[in-house]
Amino acid sequence: MYAVFEDGSRQYRVQEGDVVKVDFRDVQLGASIEFGRVLFLQQDADVKIGQPTVSGARIVGEVVDFPSTKTYVQHFKRRKNQRRFRGHRQPYTSVKINQIVRPS
Repeated sequence: MYAVFEDGSRQYRVQEGDVVKVDFRDVQLGASIEFGRVLFLQQDADVKIGQPTVSGARIVGEVVDFPSTKTYVQHFKRRKNQRRFRGHRQPYTSVKINQIVRPS
């Protein structure tokens, strides 16, 4: 069984047990988090497509980590002694998908 949900302006395809990186949320480590905008559900041959969302469906997860790696960008112009070295760190929240709740 898998589902597609929307968080912010991004869509994620998940199954139970997956760990997905979503935009940063200011919550405690181990806190429960719920996503309500489920766009698509599939279990074997049973498919539910939302218009635009599947009513009654939700995805329950748990915050497991706040990973962040730094990305470096270097600009260089030859023979001009111009060098620029910048870094950027995008904050994320890692969520482990515990349960996909189907509508009854």
